[in-house]
Amino acid sequence: MSNAVLDARKTEHPVDPIFPSRWSPRAMSGESLSREALLSLFEAARWAPSSSNGQPWRFVYATRESQEWPLFMSFLVEFNQAWTKNAAALVVAVSRKDFDNNGKSVPVRTHAFDTGSAWMSLALQASLKGLVAHGMAGFDYDKAKAALKIPDNYEVQAMIALGKPGKKEDLPKALQEREFPSGRKPLSETVFEGTFKAT
Repeated sequence: MSNAVLDARKTEHPVDPIFPSRWSPRAMSGESLSREALLSLFEAARWAPSSSNGQPWRFVYATRESQEWPLFMSFLVEFNQAWTKNAAALVVAVSRKDFDNNGKSVPVRTHAFDTGSAWMSLALQASLKGLVAHGMAGFDYDKAKAALKIPDNYEVQAMIALGKPGKKEDLPKALQEREFPSGRKPLSETVFEGTFKAT
């Protein structure tokens, strides 16, 4: 990732540059990603930590060349459709809410937490490879669940746009102004020793 990103994101304490270098641009080129490049991202997600090694994450995707592409685009709100049209792939992230324990369903409270760790692994791998990985909440969760035939013991968590970097100038005007690495709250607002403090 460019030094400009690191210059814009100063850390309070020393960390590997992989963390502040990762951000979520929207500008993508419209170029395809090879199957190998896509599977490399999912391979990174595969190695995320999870409770009892349950690995509750599931990823359902469509590439821009596939017949399912219009369906995946239809899940998105208009705002997100305006820029994801240049993505190479759209992904629906899903988590399994239970374990199968000897034929008996056992609830897993950490399914969303664990699936979030898989998403972060995918996002970091994309950043390392110079690719865009942008997570989204702006879509119709119920429509995605029904259209993709996702069972009731699974929960739709998010959508992800993947692609090769594009030009900021190709985004709608309003989004061009937002196409920069965002900052973060100070640790004093998110980390508390001893007891919780509302901020």
